[in-house]
Amino acid sequence: MRRGKFVRWGVPIAAVVVVGAAIGTGPVIAAVSGDPALPERTAAELLADASAAVHNGGGPKPMSGTVLETASLGLPALPSTGGGADASPLTMLSGSHEVKVWYGARDKIRLALPSQMSETNLIVNGEQAWYWNSDENTATRVKFAPGADKQDQLPTPSASDLTPQQAAEKALAMVGEYTAVSVTNTDEVAGRPVYQIVLAPKDPGSLVQDVRIAVDGENYVPLRVQVFAKGSAEAAFEVKFTEVTFTPPAEENFAFTPPAGAKVVDKTIGAKDGADREERAKELTDAAKVVGEGWTSVAVLPMPKAEAKDGVDPIAEFLKTATPVEGGKVIRTKLLTALVTDDGRLLVGAVTPEVLQKAAQAK
Repeated sequence: MRRGKFVRWGVPIAAVVVVGAAIGTGPVIAAVSGDPALPERTAAELLADASAAVHNGGGPKPMSGTVLETASLGLPALPSTGGGADASPLTMLSGSHEVKVWYGARDKIRLALPSQMSETNLIVNGEQAWYWNSDENTATRVKFAPGADKQDQLPTPSASDLTPQQAAEKALAMVGEYTAVSVTNTDEVAGRPVYQIVLAPKDPGSLVQDVRIAVDGENYVPLRVQVFAKGSAEAAFEVKFTEVTFTPPAEENFAFTPPAGAKVVDKTIGAKDGADREERAKELTDAAKVVGEGWTSVAVLPMPKAEAKDGVDPIAEFLKTATPVEGGKVIRTKLLTALVTDDGRLLVGAVTPEVLQKAAQAK
């Protein structure tokens, strides 16, 4: 239960707007011939439209759909930890993963993360929420005490922050002096016309070729985010809606009754939980640092520890693919490079191993 794990349907779209000031008037659309063709917009105008979609009426329109996340980073197959739908986040670094979403209002949200043999659900309906894990046959009934921040503290499926909205928020945070921005208006996602914002690093030292964010041409909701590595015609990472409907979901989607025989656990979240969470987040922030700027910046933090499940330590298995180098071990993919140092630090960036080794020397 940590900040950022909950899909904030209002906040991610609003985050699209913050780059408007960095872009200024924005480049004029480089329209590409083809259908469908949406009305032309500059980047700044498009971001303003996204802002209006969020703030008019207090939030985005009701919607539902299916999100597919695909990672093709060039990693070997990772071992299963037997964790079902809520398995290690490392499993999200390869293959494809599907999330079904329903959004009725800020207090009516459902996420379902199916896997081959199980499913994890988060259902928020007013002042109560359910977290259902079929693999463990456990239903957690969550109630909110006055002053509790429900959006920051719900237990959620491990892929729930991998929607196009969340991915767009992270990508758009890179816009500024380090990024070239362009827009096209002739693409489709899930059968809907979209504008595509293309973010390209100016620094040649980045492994990223560009990030492409497809925004719905009518509702201005991010429907797809693609990240391309240099020299690759295939997206190294993609998260997109394969189906999307901008109509209110049926009320039955937000109702939940634990199946017969399920273990029911009650949890009440109060204001103190929020304070504890903020303190833990501060501890993590204080322990981490960033070396460099823009697209070639490197995150440096203590090596995380993973709890072994069914006798499998996912991080230990992951490190078996590493290449020994002076001072540690390196794992390199199309898009990202990670360095685990002998003194217990983890350095990650969309850069070459040499850049990470240099950053490791900056104490």
